[in-house]
Amino acid sequence: MISLLYVGNNLKHSNSNITTIETLSRLLESEGFNITLTSSKKSKVNRLIDMIITFFKVYKKVDYILIDTYSTSNFYYAIVISQLSRLFKVKYIPILHGGNLPDRISKSKFLSKLIFKNAYKNVSPSLFLKERFHDEGFSNVVYIPNTIEIQNYKFEEKRNYQEINLLWVRSFANIYNPKMAVKVLQELLKLGYKASLCMVGPDKDGSLIKTKAFANSIGVEVTFTGKLSKKEWISISKDYNVFINTTNFDNMPVSVIEAMALGLPVVSTNVGGIPYLISHNENGLTLNPNDVSAMVNEIERLLNDVQLREQIVHAAKQKVDLFDWQVVKKQWIRLLND
Repeated sequence: MISLLYVGNNLKHSNSNITTIETLSRLLESEGFNITLTSSKKSKVNRLIDMIITFFKVYKKVDYILIDTYSTSNFYYAIVISQLSRLFKVKYIPILHGGNLPDRISKSKFLSKLIFKNAYKNVSPSLFLKERFHDEGFSNVVYIPNTIEIQNYKFEEKRNYQEINLLWVRSFANIYNPKMAVKVLQELLKLGYKASLCMVGPDKDGSLIKTKAFANSIGVEVTFTGKLSKKEWISISKDYNVFINTTNFDNMPVSVIEAMALGLPVVSTNVGGIPYLISHNENGLTLNPNDVSAMVNEIERLLNDVQLREQIVHAAKQKVDLFDWQVVKKQWIRLLND
């Protein structure tokens, strides 16, 4: 049996959405891998200490160490654990997250080389990051997309378009530009449409409070649910007919993949890895970041062009079928059995 230590933010509390470490570890365990997880500590300092302690407890027993690697302060977890892995000669695999990771490489060239050049492999969930890493001289990158279990997503082919009901699902953070969603609703209402907006997700950096205050200041009513479980937000998704993604930085967002699986047409900014997931006018509609008018125009196109809408919905479903665990697991099994 292959044993893994999986290092990441295993945070099961109200201020965090479900992370890759939770979903991927469960799926790998279902395929027979033995997995130790770290860390669930809320404090970043305590989390790092717990990661180090866990490393020393198990490093002699594991075949690989998986490390969720981000561009923000969590980047330093990857530095510490990767260098411990090198020191004690354990194969480690960074899993690359966040559309802003190329900027981190540019700002931290030396540290980035320490992590990524010496990795057994780097796993990129998007072709966008794989290409950016290749451009930076990292050739040991394997593309394995983010995965979902497609049977958990009921594909709703026919939705009611008498009104425009927008759904936004993300952590509230400045990089995801949640205020743009409110501005889009405001413009649709000004144009005379009967429209609504539901925003699902926990607060990450104070943006939830700011977005609520902004909506109140312009007199726009928005439904804010806070964090919902995956099952809960999938359940309410049947009441909505357009999924909007307003982010300024992105990689391969699972919430967008899930929306496509549910039959929700997606209108998104075209940043980071989004163009590698969504082809404009084929399986979704894309626009430049922070362009409220363009997003409104694309939503109007969906509303008025039934043929375009149906084409997008079906093409999106075909695309995300490739991200089903039954497909993606073969790539993980191949990588971890080499």
